[in-house]
This record gives sequence, C-alpha cells and structure tokens, in this order.
Amino acid sequence: MNRTKGDEEEYWNSSKFKAFTFDDEDDELSQLKESKRAVNSLRDFVDDDDDDDLERVSWSGEPVGSRTRPGSFQSLSDALSDTPAKSYAPELGRPKGEYRDYSNDWSPSDTVRRLRKGKVCSLERFRSLQDKLQLLEEAVSMHDGNVITAVLIFLKRTLSKEILFRELEVRQVALRHLIHFLKEIGDQKLLLDLFRFLDRTEELALSHYREHLNIQDPDKRKEFLKTCIGLPFSSEDSAHIQDHYTLLERQIIIEANDRHLESAGQTEIFRKHPRKASILNMPLVTTLFYSCFYHYTEAEGTFSSPINLKKTFKIPDKQYVLTALAARAKLRAWNDVDALFTTKNWLGYTKKRAPIGFHRVVEILHKNNAPVQILQEYVNLVEDVDTKLNLATKFKCHDVVIDTCRDLKDRQQLLAYRSKVDKGSAEEEKIDALLSSSQIRWKN
Repeated sequence: MNRTKGDEEEYWNSSKFKAFTFDDEDDELSQLKESKRAVNSLRDFVDDDDDDDLERVSWSGEPVGSRTRPGSFQSLSDALSDTPAKSYAPELGRPKGEYRDYSNDWSPSDTVRRLRKGKVCSLERFRSLQDKLQLLEEAVSMHDGNVITAVLIFLKRTLSKEILFRELEVRQVALRHLIHFLKEIGDQKLLLDLFRFLDRTEELALSHYREHLNIQDPDKRKEFLKTCIGLPFSSEDSAHIQDHYTLLERQIIIEANDRHLESAGQTEIFRKHPRKASILNMPLVTTLFYSCFYHYTEAEGTFSSPINLKKTFKIPDKQYVLTALAARAKLRAWNDVDALFTTKNWLGYTKKRAPIGFHRVVEILHKNNAPVQILQEYVNLVEDVDTKLNLATKFKCHDVVIDTCRDLKDRQQLLAYRSKVDKGSAEEEKIDALLSSSQIRWKN
C-alpha cells in the first residue's frame, strides 16, 4: 500500500494531529487506557513512494514542535521544491524579472535560516551525505520543529532507510521528531522498521498493536488482538491488551444475542428502548452502562450481566454504582435505585449507603427528572448541612429546607425561605406554624 500525495498534506491540515514538543512522552495505549482510567478514577502505515513525499504538504497550524510565529510556511511546497527554482517561480506568482536564483550559494546554515523565516528555498543542492547531515544539525540547533521536520522529510526521501536510521540513532532530537511525525501521518511500516533497527521491542509491540485500528471486522480484530497478547509489553500494558481482547470477545457475544432479541420484538426493554448503536468496540464504561440498561437483572453467570462485568474487569464499587445509577435512573426504575443504596447488617437492619456520596446521587436523579419525593429522600441523606440546604433549595425540596431550618433553630433563614414558596401553599402554612410556635427556642 503506497502513500498518496495528499497523505502528508493531511498531517499538516488535520486538527486531529497534535504537535510534537521536546517534553512529549509516548502513550501508544491512550485510546485503550482511556476507558480503564475512567474506571479507576471514577470516571490509527506503509512503503514510501519516494516521488511523492514532498508534494503539496500543507504547513498550516502549529506542526511538529513549532513555535507559532508570523511568516510560517503556507505550504511545504512553498518552502521546498524538487524542481529547479526557476521552473516553479512563475507558479508562485512572482512578477517577471523579480526572481534571481541564489540557492546554489546558500550554505546549510543559510538555508535553515531562510526556512525558519518562511522563505522559498530548495534542498536539492544538498546531495552528499555530509551536506545533508550538516543541514539536519543546523535545523536541530535552531530548536524549530517546523524546520527539523522539513529537513527530515527531505532526508527520508533522498536517503536509504539503513543510512537514515543509522544517522538518526546518534541524533536523538531528530530521531524523536521523526518517530512523532511517522506516528502522526500513520507510516506504520517505516515506523516498525525503525523500531526493529533500534531494537526497541516494547515500542515495536505497541506499534503492532495499533494496527488493530485499521481492522473493521470485529472477529478479525479480535483474532488480531489475540496475537498481541504474547508480545513484549510492560506488565501494565499486557494487562490492558488482555482486557481489550476479553472485552471485545464479550461484546461480540452480547451484540449477536441482543440483535436477535431486538429483531424478534418479544423483549420489552428492546421494544420500549430500541438500541441506538452497536456495542462493538465501545469502551468498558459504555459497555457497563449498556449492560445496566438492558441486562440489569440477569444472573451473574451470563456474559451480559453487570455483576459479571464488574468482577471480570475489577471495576471499583464507586464506578459501578455511578454507572448503574445513571442507567436505572434514565429508565426511571426507582425501586432499582433504592435497592442500589440499601444495605443490611448482620442483625437484619437496613440503612442507606452511597460510596459516591448522596450529593452526587441527588444530582444524577435530578438530571433524570426524578419526582420531588424521591429527591427529598436522598437530599435528606446528605450529611453536610450546608450542602443539604443548598441542594434542597436548588431543587425545591421545600420540606427538607423547612425541617433543616427548624432543626438548626434558624428563624431568620426560615423567614427568608417563606418568600420562595407559593402563597397559600401547604409549605407556607407549615412555615407559619413553626414561626409562631412557642416550643422552639430560636437562636436568632
């Protein structure tokens, strides 16, 4: 598979590519780890077509490691050309008589300075390896990512892989820029060749793993992931790879079963709430939400059971409760919500317990339009008095506000709240009765 002329242009034009900086740290598993991090914190290569590398590569935005400044190149072909300058000057719209070719007189240092200023120059005069390496060293000394990457693209096109890799091995700054550039444009084949040359086995494994992003068929992707399990990853990354394989394997089973149930039209949950998307390739947290929404009451032995997912992937209690609450509240299944927070001790007594805090429970319930009676019950379970009063006032849980003011013996706050309830309402009558009571010793 050969890279087209527009592939590297996409690198500079697309906002999905982020800039390289000297402080960057690689994180090849970021897409896989994102879901896992959410659980633990509560919460996309190819042989070169040498003739194409420098064609129409746009130089917009803030590319690799560059400091944005006036005079940046509008396109790489404005700054570099593999044809003599006199042949492309008219294409750049230069008036006749204005252009004079001094490029053969420019030293590597002069050339780099012109590139840095965004001026037009050709690198083709640098034919010897010594000149090319001097050009690269001058670019690195400028600490300008635009220029470094421009020179690297030229070297990538004009040197053999073996020579390029050998010279970059002892030039670590340029090497990091090339690795970052190859990752961003998706030149996986050259990147893998580079890692093999450098004997960087873990990065080689990570680059191999990334190829799964190009596999659309879920069964083929699953089998590819299986081949990644034995590769030389770090222990942490090995666990993530295993989890990714296991999750996709399970999603394939759930998807096939649920598609059948939905098409049969005999399962109430799928009739009332048709699925909006496939569960395939979704993150772990999304899969858990889906399971809590469609399969909440299933036995632990089934792959789609929320409890089974929790145990298999070691999902913490806080994340499980947060996700289950969101799913059941969306369905307005208030009995399931109540059971989620009800615990029983060895004597048989029950109490409400929320590992995520009842203030978060209230916010999620309100977001899902829970009735006031349900809201009031959980607002009352908030331990911090100020937080309780703020939530009760915010969500118009009048009885909670009135009772809390009474318990605090805060007559002034109760009097002030009287203006926020409807005139003639039961809440107003309750406030008036308390204000006139001689049995309450108000503190103000």
